[in-house]
This record gives sequence, C-alpha cells and structure tokens, in this order.
Amino acid sequence: MKTVDYGCGVDASAVVLGCMRIAQMEKKKLAELINIALDCGVNTFDHADIYGGGKSEELFGQVLAETPSLREKLFIQSKCGIRSEMYDFSKEHILNSVDGILKRLNTDYLDLLILHRPDILMDANEVAEAFDRLAAQGKVRRFGVSNMNPMQIALLQSAQKEKLAVNQLQLSLAHTFILDEGVNVNMPDTSGMVSSGSVLDYCRLNEIGIQSWSSLQYGFFEGTFLGNEKYPELNRQLDLLAEKYEAAPGAIAIAWILRIPGVNQAVIGTTKTDRVRELAEASEIKLTGKEWYELYLSAGNRLP
Repeated sequence: MKTVDYGCGVDASAVVLGCMRIAQMEKKKLAELINIALDCGVNTFDHADIYGGGKSEELFGQVLAETPSLREKLFIQSKCGIRSEMYDFSKEHILNSVDGILKRLNTDYLDLLILHRPDILMDANEVAEAFDRLAAQGKVRRFGVSNMNPMQIALLQSAQKEKLAVNQLQLSLAHTFILDEGVNVNMPDTSGMVSSGSVLDYCRLNEIGIQSWSSLQYGFFEGTFLGNEKYPELNRQLDLLAEKYEAAPGAIAIAWILRIPGVNQAVIGTTKTDRVRELAEASEIKLTGKEWYELYLSAGNRLP
C-alpha cells in the first residue's frame, strides 16, 4: 500500500476507508472491518462529526476502547463545521466540535482535522486561533479543508502558521469537473469553464494533498457507476482493464484517481470486508497514460 507522510508519526494509506455508513454496524463487525483494512494496508479512517449524528464516531470509539493498542496503528481524521442548515467555522464551534469528536472516538488526538465545506462567514484569524490552540494542546496534529477553491484556501492559509495538509474534493470517473476545466482550456463551451478556480493545479503548486470523496459515485450521492446501465462504455473499459491487471473493476476506477498527479488519496465508503480487499489493490496498479485517457473518454468526456 502506498502511503503519504503528513508528519503525524503514522503515514496515511493512499486508500482511505470512509466511515459515513458504519453507524448501523454491529460492533463486532466493525472491529472485523478495521482489522481487515489494516491487513490490506488501509490504516486511514475518515470520519465527520455529522456522520450518523455522531454515532459513527461513537461506534468506532467503542472498538478502540476495547482494543486500545489499535490506536497507534491508525491514521484517524475527522471533519467539523456543518451544523443544521448552516456552516460554522467559529473558534468556539471548532474547539467544541473537536472535544466532542475525541470523546466519541475514545482518543486523545486526531491525526488530521478537516473543515467540512466552506463557511462564507469564516474569519481566517479566528480559525487560526482555534487551530493553534488544538495543536498546542496536542489534540490535532495536522489540519486540512474540504471542497474549497484556491482563493478560499489562500485566505485561510494567510492566517495559519503551518501549511494546510489536504483538500478533500469530490472526484471520480463520473465526476471529473476539476479535470475538465484543464482539458478544455480556451474552448467555447461549459466544459472549459473554470468553476473550481483551477483547484487541482493550485493544490499541486502549494503541496496540498488532494483526497477524493465519492470515488466510485456519480452525481451527488446518486449511486455508483460500477455496473450501472447509465455508463455502459465506462464499465466495458473497466472490465477490460480489470482482466488485464487481474483486479476488480472498482480497483481500476480507484487506480485511475490515484494516477492523477497531486491526488494522494481516495476515500472508499464501504462496510464490506470483501470490497475493502478488492479496492485496496488499487494502490499497486499504475495505469498507463493511454489507459487513463481511454477511461476518461469512456465516461462520456471528450478531448478538444
């Protein structure tokens, strides 16, 4: 498994296990899922305080409480900032959120705290004060953002002492907007519109790692494109490459994401151990440039 060094003591795996859907699992099944993931090299677990209304973190924390030695093997990240019908990056909310996250997870620290979607009312200095306090208290080792464009990141970074570690963005073979604007430069149609502010290039220039979310989904949580009749050509191409690399089609789709320079990690949201085993193999598959573009085109994209 390829890893990323964020300076947290434990390197983070390229494939990240998303924990949004674990709230309804049995504790024994979750413990099995965590251990199978570790056996496959997946040591990074992505939480958010809103997942399951906090129950996802609580259940994960119960597993850690029963086996405390697990903690030193894990890279745990969580997100805060989304409240009912609003976003909130106030110092008070960030500090209170982290305390709640740590309590639910039964841990003394997070390896990474991510701000969950942009808060237009954000005061960068106030966020910096919250981050400084959390770092000084040893509660959070690194900080990142999600779904932010370059200017939002630059504004936030202007008040920070340390470089932000990651930007978590929606990206998959069926959601390629941050790529399309770079492919269709100077073209007179909507595919060339710079809707993200060239966030991919900005993050690469500033050494901010990109994590993909909804890595096997299309639309906004509309479902997976794998085996979906809406994407016949894409699935045909995935099947061909899966046969070549002796891997699951989903692993090829994740390998496609990880082939993009600057995209260090891909979040997979599954509660099934077999899927974890399949998708973990993506880290070791390096598609050729020709194969990467064939998949991009088979998803319905074009080259000018």
